[in-house]
Amino acid sequence: MRIPLTDYAPGAAVATDLVNTSPTVRLTGDALPDPGALANFLAEHGLSLAATADGRPPTEQDLHRVRLLRREARVVVETETEAHAVAGATVLADRAGRAPTLRRGPDGRVQWYVPTAPEATLADELAALIGIALLGVVQALGHERFRACATPHCRGVFVDTSRAGRRRYCTPDLCGNRVNVANHRARNRIGGVR
Repeated sequence: MRIPLTDYAPGAAVATDLVNTSPTVRLTGDALPDPGALANFLAEHGLSLAATADGRPPTEQDLHRVRLLRREARVVVETETEAHAVAGATVLADRAGRAPTLRRGPDGRVQWYVPTAPEATLADELAALIGIALLGVVQALGHERFRACATPHCRGVFVDTSRAGRRRYCTPDLCGNRVNVANHRARNRIGGVR
C-alpha cells in the first residue's frame, strides 16, 4: 500500500471509527465481533490493505491484531500532551512504513507517499495509515483536536478534522442525537410544568 501524505482526514476518520468500535464505547458490544465485520469496516473506509489485496478476507489473526491496534490508537488519541501524541503516532507510523517517496498520483501530479513493507500485516498497514494521519492532524490542526466525546457517560474519543474545529461527539449521528433527544425531553418536561 502507498499512503498519501496529502490529506490526513481519511486516516483520522479511520482512527476515530476504529477506536469507537470497542465494547467499552458501544452499548451494543464490540462492533468488530468477527473477521467479516472487519472486512466491512475496511470496505466502508475504502481500504484495500495487504491482507485483503490477494482477495483473501481478513482472518481471526487479523482481527486479533486490529483489536490490539484499536487499543494503541486510543492511547494516542487520549494523550495529554502534544509530545506524547507525536511519539505514539510515530510508533504507529513506523510499524509498516518506509521512507517517504515522491510518485505520480491518480491525477498525474507528483505527490508524497509512504510505502509499506511487502511483509506488513493488515494491522501494520492500518497502524501506518492511522499514525501518519494523526501526525498530520497534530501538524496542521494541533493536538487540541484529539478529544473525548461530550456526551455524558460515553467513553468515545475522536479526532476533529472539521474546518471549524467544533465537533463535540465521537459519533455525531448517535451521541449527538442522544444529547438532542435528552435536551428536547427536558425542555418539554419544564414547559409542561407551567
